[in-house]
Amino acid sequence: MPARPRTLTPDRSARHLFGAKMRAHRDRAESMSLEDLSDVVKVSKSHLSRIEIGEAMPPPELPAVLDGTFGTDGIFEELYRLACREIHPDQFRRRMELEARARVIAEYAGQIVPGLTQTEDYARALFKTYDPRATPEDIEELVAARMSRQALLKSDPVSDHSVIVDEAVLRRSFGGPAVMRAQLNRLIDLTLTPTSVVQVLPFEHGGHALMGGSLALLTLDDGTQVAWEEGISTGTLIEDLSGVAARQRAYDLLRACALSPSDSAAFIRSAMEALPDEHNP
Repeated sequence: MPARPRTLTPDRSARHLFGAKMRAHRDRAESMSLEDLSDVVKVSKSHLSRIEIGEAMPPPELPAVLDGTFGTDGIFEELYRLACREIHPDQFRRRMELEARARVIAEYAGQIVPGLTQTEDYARALFKTYDPRATPEDIEELVAARMSRQALLKSDPVSDHSVIVDEAVLRRSFGGPAVMRAQLNRLIDLTLTPTSVVQVLPFEHGGHALMGGSLALLTLDDGTQVAWEEGISTGTLIEDLSGVAARQRAYDLLRACALSPSDSAAFIRSAMEALPDEHNP
């Protein structure tokens, strides 16, 4: 006798509503089984089951595939965007809302690779380091949410993205040599494209006004400019003109002192070559 489907709780959150809608449309599609859906969307049956009952976040590519499979005209993508915001604290959720509206994003990172340029493995290692007690499911939810943010760099219109990374970002390893090698290679790919610029600020530059945290300057779709400063566990949104202007000035000074994109690519490559060889320790 087949097991009875677990009761769904769509009123608990957008994530649970996503799962309930997925089961409802699966049932309407001539009682499509999870195994049948797995074959279509290329996500494991067990993962789909956990998504339906709200125990797991959908992977970033799944909502669009579900909308195409069920002809739901973007419903799953809309629910996914809401679900991604739910797992973040209110202060960071506000940053995500503004980031989604940004046409120009300028970031300074002093300690870790900015979220918009992280690889999955780097993000996973980062979250595990931050919270060693987190369950694998919790980690994967955070990784999925982090990867979902990167969609705005592929949207239409594409946001312009510039990043200044301190040398410490390149030298401080998360996840081991293989993970760092892939992450540094990602930064090299982004050093100069039609919509992205990555520059390195070497240690030899010395101190500067943005040390001690990270900064994002966002120019929104209506021309408004805001700044976001982030520490270990808190973030602060700056919206007053003088506060944003002061941080823009500090960022401009750093950009003038940072290596050029081509020199930055060479610098990152040298940092990558300095990583231990995990195959020949």
